[in-house]
Amino acid sequence: VQLQASGGGLVQAGGSLRLSCAASGRTISGMRMGWFRQAPGKEREFVASIAWNDGLTDYDGSVKGRFTISRDKAQNTVYLQMNSLEPEDTAIYYCAARTVRFGSQNKYEYGYWGQGTQVTVSS
Repeated sequence: VQLQASGGGLVQAGGSLRLSCAASGRTISGMRMGWFRQAPGKEREFVASIAWNDGLTDYDGSVKGRFTISRDKAQNTVYLQMNSLEPEDTAIYYCAARTVRFGSQNKYEYGYWGQGTQVTVSS
């Protein structure tokens, strides 16, 4: 499966952005789609994930209540709506996929990755 992330940009603290991840190349039915992020000098960390079939979601505690992951089956696209952004959210955001529907916050359990999109939040 190929993943194409987009939607990053520069925003002031308190603002919002919506990231998109378009999937192609194979059916993603039954897969788990996730968003991760990597700040300079830090490890890549889990942000959120969603089961493609039933829409069940999982969030890291640092974004719960501010970020929302969703999917559009007709468009084969996963979204990450990010509200109340903070400077600490500045990172490259990556979409990822794993071939089972169960959630995981472990980046090593995702076998497919998009190219990343930069999100910068200014204070």
